[in-house]
Formats: sequence, C-alpha cells, structure tokens
Amino acid sequence: MNLISRKFIRNMAPQLDLLNTLGGGIAQAQMRIDKLKKGVVIRVAAPSVSPENIHVVLNNNRMTVFGEFRHEPEDQLAAPLFTRILDLPGNLDLTRIDAIHENNELQVRIPYLDPSSQQREIDIKQR
Repeated sequence: MNLISRKFIRNMAPQLDLLNTLGGGIAQAQMRIDKLKKGVVIRVAAPSVSPENIHVVLNNNRMTVFGEFRHEPEDQLAAPLFTRILDLPGNLDLTRIDAIHENNELQVRIPYLDPSSQQREIDIKQR
C-alpha cells in the first residue's frame, strides 16, 4: 500500500523547490558534461521544470542555464529555481550551439572547432 503516490510527489517537487528558493536557498539541477568525438553535450536534469521555464544564455565563453517558476505561464513574476554557470573552453564552436529538451532533460550540444580553422600563419610585415 502506497501512502504517497508518484503523482503527488511530482506535483509537490516544484512547490518544495520554490519554497526553498523563496527562503533564500537555491535548488541545483543535476548537470553532466559528456565529451564526445565531435563535441560536448551538457545535460541538465530538471524534471520538475517545464521546458518553457528553462533558459540558456551565452555571453562570450560563459554559458548560463537557469530555471524559473511561474504559477501560470502568463505571470509576469517568476521565482528563480536554479542557476548553473559554465566557462566554456576556446576549442568549442559557439556559433553552432543548439539545445533540445526531451525526457525531462535539457541537452546543450556544442561541436568542437575545426582544427584546420584554428591554425593559420601570420604575415610578417617589414618596415
């Protein structure tokens, strides 16, 4: 006999995260970085946060992933749920970054730069 159903737990998780953040705490989404042959995949698991409330912001080589809580989608006021900040290495092609959300997980995919485009000879000027 289950006293607490899975549906109840799923409905309560965002509320508990929200209460934690309003009290001055912060919820941390689980993050994993997979290094693959063609690039990296940054996985952020935030099962209680809807995809519309997860944001990825890239500023130079710094990527910020954050989630927010809105009681209703059209609400103007949002409470922060989690924030993860990553300083990305220079060997990633940030012009080809993309993100997908599936199975309660955000996947940010960033390919490596083409090694041949990184190396070039510099012309020496004579005076």
